[in-house]
Amino acid sequence: MKLNKTQILSYIPVISFILTSLFICSIILFLGYILGGKSNSNKKNIPFESGITSIGNTKIRFSIHFYLIAMFFVIFDIESIYLYSWSVSIHFSKWTGFIEAILFITTLLISLFYLFSTKSLYWNEKKKNKY
Repeated sequence: MKLNKTQILSYIPVISFILTSLFICSIILFLGYILGGKSNSNKKNIPFESGITSIGNTKIRFSIHFYLIAMFFVIFDIESIYLYSWSVSIHFSKWTGFIEAILFITTLLISLFYLFSTKSLYWNEKKKNKY
């Protein structure tokens, strides 16, 4: 595929935007490195939280259920955004878009039923089957 001169010229704004963004980012990083404070002391690498010095082990172990429910929330939240954008454009997509939305909602429901069947959404109960 051969590009003509007008097609090549149409890419100039995008390329200039990318190059300008990279230039500004590198200038900001360079100025932060040059102008930033540099100190090496014994207290620099000590964790500090609200004026209270940490005592003992400060690492808290979270349950895997916390991360699973957070991932499920993000996944279903993003899918609801897709459904909202579909509902806004229903006049343009006609029956094809309607059938695709029905398939999408069916996939969501199947995945939700799967999560219920594997008890992934239950916070306090222990699973009988460990993988």
